[in-house]
Amino acid sequence: MEMHQVRYFLAVCETLNFTRAAERCNVSQPALTRGIKTLEDELGGPLFNRERNQTNLTELGRLMLPHLQEVWEQQEQARQRAKGFAQLKDAPLRLGIMCSIGPMRLVPIVQAFHGRYPGIELHLMDAKGGVLQDQLVNGDLDVAIYALPEGIDERLHARPLFAERFMIITAPGHAFERQNAVKASDLDGQPYLSRAGCEYGPYMRKILETRGVKVARIYRSDRDDWVQAMVLGGLGFGFFPEFSVALPGLVVRPLVEPAIERNVNLVTVRGRPHTPALAAFVKEVAGHKFDPPRASA
Repeated sequence: MEMHQVRYFLAVCETLNFTRAAERCNVSQPALTRGIKTLEDELGGPLFNRERNQTNLTELGRLMLPHLQEVWEQQEQARQRAKGFAQLKDAPLRLGIMCSIGPMRLVPIVQAFHGRYPGIELHLMDAKGGVLQDQLVNGDLDVAIYALPEGIDERLHARPLFAERFMIITAPGHAFERQNAVKASDLDGQPYLSRAGCEYGPYMRKILETRGVKVARIYRSDRDDWVQAMVLGGLGFGFFPEFSVALPGLVVRPLVEPAIERNVNLVTVRGRPHTPALAAFVKEVAGHKFDPPRASA
């Protein structure tokens, strides 16, 4: 069954005249008649009774009418949905953001994107960088923003967005408050409040071990806000990406000797065609100018 045959059938149902139906469909009457005949052959019987100047539906025609109307309406709905998708109306976009990236660094991009493309349904999901990478490869995400110390999977394409230093945070009154920066050696013996979801945590531990620095981990949590609150309560120091420090009152100092930073990327799958919504988002991010790193507090 071809869609033009359905269109011919519905036109004849509305006009009850093959000539007017052909005009409405912008085809010749013989072409319309052939289309109806082919449809009748497929459905197993005549759909119309043609008696002189009168055309009426047969029993089979009346039986098929609601079904073929539904077929045509669904085809039109699908066509309109596809048209809207191409025009960025009701187009979905699944964006994954690494949970340790501070939201205020990316909110301006989301605001600008929504203002420019209000019809796109943006679905934000947060997870650890490795989880986002797997979801991208498996097709569960369209695009993701994350950083990994070991780099990005070669199956993916990474566009660098910004570099972010790692900071040592403490409560006011801590000895580190009097320093402009904190050396790795300064951390020896210090009580440490650990972020369980930090992709760079193992990386930092290896660095400290190679320098003979031992910290006393007294607290570990998946919640960054809880770790920051405990640090502010004076229980120890924390190791945070610069733009993830959100709690007012914390003392924030850059880690030096060695300095550690991560490169945050916009990541898509190599060779996978971009939907119109994804292409629009990539273009929006590419045109965004990130502010330079802020000075330590």
